[in-house]
Amino acid sequence: MKRAAALLACLCWALGAQAGPDSWRYGGHLKYRLSHHAIPDDSILADAWGSSTTSQGFEGRLNFETRADNWSFQADYQLLGIHAETLGGGLGSVLLPGGNAVDDDRRWFDLTGTLSESDSSRWVHRLDRLSVGYTGERSVIRFGRQAISWGNGLLFNPMDIINPFDPAAIDTEYKTGDDMLYGQYLFDDGSDLQAVAVVRRNPLSGDVESEQSSLALKYHGFVGTNEFDLLMAEHYDDLVLAAGGNFSLGGAVWRGDLTWTETPTEQVLSAMTGVTYSWTWSGKNVSGLLEYYYNGFGQKNGDYAPLSLLRNPDLLRRIERGELYTLGRHYAGASATIELTPLFLLTPSLFVNLGDPSALLQVLAQYDWRQDLQLLAALNLPVGAAGTEYGGIETNESGRYLSTGASVLVQLGWYF
Repeated sequence: MKRAAALLACLCWALGAQAGPDSWRYGGHLKYRLSHHAIPDDSILADAWGSSTTSQGFEGRLNFETRADNWSFQADYQLLGIHAETLGGGLGSVLLPGGNAVDDDRRWFDLTGTLSESDSSRWVHRLDRLSVGYTGERSVIRFGRQAISWGNGLLFNPMDIINPFDPAAIDTEYKTGDDMLYGQYLFDDGSDLQAVAVVRRNPLSGDVESEQSSLALKYHGFVGTNEFDLLMAEHYDDLVLAAGGNFSLGGAVWRGDLTWTETPTEQVLSAMTGVTYSWTWSGKNVSGLLEYYYNGFGQKNGDYAPLSLLRNPDLLRRIERGELYTLGRHYAGASATIELTPLFLLTPSLFVNLGDPSALLQVLAQYDWRQDLQLLAALNLPVGAAGTEYGGIETNESGRYLSTGASVLVQLGWYF
């Protein structure tokens, strides 16, 4: 895999040299974030972390893109680090700002390397984008590490089966890339057909396996001013069929997705439906949304005990792969972005597990301090009784739960 990645990189850099410096585009950012989590007394995390834990994170990103005639090349380099006294006690891997762990255990190309590692810190560097593409009059084809986003949900997105965002992610500026062959064909009426083949390795053996990979075909069409999607995929050896779209409802937009998945043991339906609407309130621009999400893979009756979760391997596999972020079945999400000033946005969001019930309240503030400086601040407040998803799920120890309390995150980004 490393030889294939090196060959792709050499071809791409040759394209960049052929294009000449006038067609090169550079950019990037540096981000520093500080987060603090409170830990409840009955949480098993208190044994290692005490009553609270604080961590610091850094991300540097350098983006490079060039074009020569119909050909294009993109390479994005990342430097990531985390420092926390509890890192060795299970805080986790280095995280992207979107909340996903950084590793290439499943990806075709191994483009991530560890620079240094200790009990309290870890630094890695990687290529998050490395692709070469050709754009014709009606078609696009790209090969290498890249990202795609499918589906119509803004909080919950069951159709986005390839590396989706956590609905509660604070920074969603960049989606983590995957190694794939991507193609798109544009029809006369503006509709298009997209195809993707994502190649993955078995994380245990390191071998490329079809059972770990994905093949997908998606058609995006129009009915008047309304849009719809049809998806067919073989994803980790599961058959996935999906349909969705977004439609005008007066001044609002209705969005919806329905997916049907056939696994070796069951057939599962998941769905999302929601409404977005924009208005003016006290002279301030407001954009709001309300979504309902049905997770067919989720636990029934709010039972998250360890033995019950082990009986649901389809759910656990998708959580481990970073495809699902919820344990239950029925959810409601609400969010509103308020433009307090053109440079200051306030976004309160609420994620509710309707089966517990329990909830996560999130308040995000975004301030464009200067043209090249952006400040993010977020408060996360989980609400729920012990034994619920957001209040703390049961563990094998009686009276102890896997839970965290309120958390605060501050991130400063400099763009160049």
